[in-house]
Amino acid sequence: MEGNAKVSTAIKYLTQSTWSHAAMFVGAHMPLTEEQRALPVPERPQLVEVNLGEGCVSAPLGKYATYNTRICRPVGLTAEDREAVVRFMVSRLGLRYDLKNIFDMLRYFLPTPPVPVRWRRRMIAFGSGDPTRAICSTLIAQAFESIRYPILPDIEPTPGHARAVSRFSRDEILHIRHHSLFTPRDFDLSPYFRVVKPTLEYGFDYKRLTWEGGETESRETDDA
Repeated sequence: MEGNAKVSTAIKYLTQSTWSHAAMFVGAHMPLTEEQRALPVPERPQLVEVNLGEGCVSAPLGKYATYNTRICRPVGLTAEDREAVVRFMVSRLGLRYDLKNIFDMLRYFLPTPPVPVRWRRRMIAFGSGDPTRAICSTLIAQAFESIRYPILPDIEPTPGHARAVSRFSRDEILHIRHHSLFTPRDFDLSPYFRVVKPTLEYGFDYKRLTWEGGETESRETDDA
């Protein structure tokens, strides 16, 4: 989703993306209290997310009803792996927010860091190293990493095509990405996540649209 907090603005600028926050839908697998079960479905916690100052918490779908959002669904997951990903996220509820990882990513996405290009990626630290800390997109990436599901692939050059790019470019492409370096936009860019558009999923009929001035044009045609 497209957040509106100060840290969201920074992430959108540094990643050159609309998306600044990510959450995972776990639905009925979310552990609920009796009070939460009595709530209407849109108000029940069904999302797992990591927020600044709160850490890993649950949230209802209605929280983001007015936000610009993008639904990304992993394709081809087995039932066992789907359950494993959900269990991973639910078990992390209560983790703290990893501020050090944010600083690592800021260095990674700086347009002109004061170091030679060939050293930039190698100088990035992989988060705090504390398993009780996380940020929104890295925790989700770690969940998929646990079942070896790809987000952004490592591309290996094939014979006959290796000359098309420089050795430096190939090295960068082949560099193994750690889960702590993933950002919200990566799930949108991933070739393994399907972008779901609810308007189309529920059946879209353009003939049922009401256009401005449509009734006037219809009456004029009838009169003629």
